[in-house]
Amino acid sequence: MSALRAPVAPGTRPGTAPRRAPLTSLPGGAADRGRRLDAVRAPLQATSGVPFLVLCALILAGALLAALLLNTSMARGSYEAARLQAEVGRVAQDVQGKQEDLRAAEASLADRATKLGMVPAEDPTMISIEKRATVGIGEGDAKAGTAGTR
Repeated sequence: MSALRAPVAPGTRPGTAPRRAPLTSLPGGAADRGRRLDAVRAPLQATSGVPFLVLCALILAGALLAALLLNTSMARGSYEAARLQAEVGRVAQDVQGKQEDLRAAEASLADRATKLGMVPAEDPTMISIEKRATVGIGEGDAKAGTAGTR
């Protein structure tokens, strides 16, 4: 079917455009009113898009710079926090070591004192600063304690 040719109208040649009817004016159109010129405003000047693009580029660059500075600051803070955590760990180990040394020294204090020839006090006497008197006077020191207070 596609091989069939369309029939050609009589009196026309193939390849030429058909003739159109002449144009006529409509009643009430410009031909009836006569030629008249109207004052119109000048068309608006097209503004350039360059300032807007520059503003967008500046905002984008500022946002990227702010993100870079914030990221750098956060990384620096993270390294500082890690360093401080390590230092806290070292100090905690030092404190724990010192506490163990103190406990060991307290445990061996009585033994070391006996090696030096010291004996435990039988009736310890203490002084109260608020009362300005001796507290816990032993039986043997009762007379000496009363003589010392004035």
